[in-house]
Amino acid sequence: MRLLIVEDERELAESLRRGLTAEGYTVDVAHDGSIGLELALSEGYQAIILDLMLPRLNGYQVCARLRESRVGTPVLVLTAKDGEYDEAEALDTGADDYLTKPFSYVVLLARVRALLRRGGEPRPALLKVGDLVVDQARRVCSRGPTPITLTAKQFSVLACLARRANTVVSKGEILDEVWDAAYEGDLNIVEVYIRALRRSIDVPFGLMSIQTIRGAGYRLVDARA
Repeated sequence: MRLLIVEDERELAESLRRGLTAEGYTVDVAHDGSIGLELALSEGYQAIILDLMLPRLNGYQVCARLRESRVGTPVLVLTAKDGEYDEAEALDTGADDYLTKPFSYVVLLARVRALLRRGGEPRPALLKVGDLVVDQARRVCSRGPTPITLTAKQFSVLACLARRANTVVSKGEILDEVWDAAYEGDLNIVEVYIRALRRSIDVPFGLMSIQTIRGAGYRLVDARA
């Protein structure tokens, strides 16, 4: 597994590189956003750890340009910026997870493992299930020509199902992919988001593309078939 760290704090970057290398990962390091973007575009990484406050190109710009270039490699933002708007902006520009400094190295490792489970290979930007289109790069979706507005979390749940279309995905698997490792709430939160998704992607179109498989989970299918 090959990882890229884009971090301008050299001591932290080296500490992360040593730790992740000891865990068996192959790790490359860039200390500014421009070099980080160049490496991310040209090399095949399974995950990227990205700081926000970088010289030359900031982390938001790096992430946005990756997604604009249809690079779907999972990105974990690691930053001292801990405001909710900072987190929302990072996720909206295409990041998959967000961890604030100072952080627990144990939690960092768990987040990296979760990213790798979600997609060890770069993910296709566009997922199509019938006339439902899920754009992972731009984090938008549509049914036919009609755009559909979703929250960031709703989109993540939908993308989780779309990546495994026609396959049953359990609540636990959805929780593992969409919620972070620190989540200790009720598993039934997944049901809440599934209901919200149905109201957005199915009900207005008279369709039922998210199937409940009792005792097993959910399955996203082409509802027109």
